[in-house]
Amino acid sequence: MERNGQDRRSVAGQWAGNLPGPLALLHRFSITRYLLASIISLAFDVALFMVLVAFAFDPGWASAAGYSAGIIVHWLISSSFVFPGKARQGTALQLQRIGFVATAILGLGITVSIVSWMTDLGILPVIAKGAAVFISFFAVYLTRKFGVFR
Repeated sequence: MERNGQDRRSVAGQWAGNLPGPLALLHRFSITRYLLASIISLAFDVALFMVLVAFAFDPGWASAAGYSAGIIVHWLISSSFVFPGKARQGTALQLQRIGFVATAILGLGITVSIVSWMTDLGILPVIAKGAAVFISFFAVYLTRKFGVFR
């Protein structure tokens, strides 16, 4: 995909070339970039989750709302930083977005199920959310890497 006459991959590569040694190495691996994107989107997710739980929302619904907010942030980061140059054009871009949303729904289902199940067992919502984050992270990463952004 071109932006101002430059391939997005080369723009991302030039940006990475300006990073100090260890950070340039970290940028080289998509799992590392995905982890950083996930941490940023997780901050949005957990913040909204905790606010809603503090206001006595059901933890399952609160996890769904937080995860949904995180999805939006994650798309913005993933399409430009994690998988640079992998964004499609036209119809292919629409299909890629549908794939991204489908994997987000997978992660949402995993998250809500785990949080609801664990809180029903009497486990603290924040611990349940942590377990859900761990499991859904790997499930969604693998489906995006080998499916959506292949």
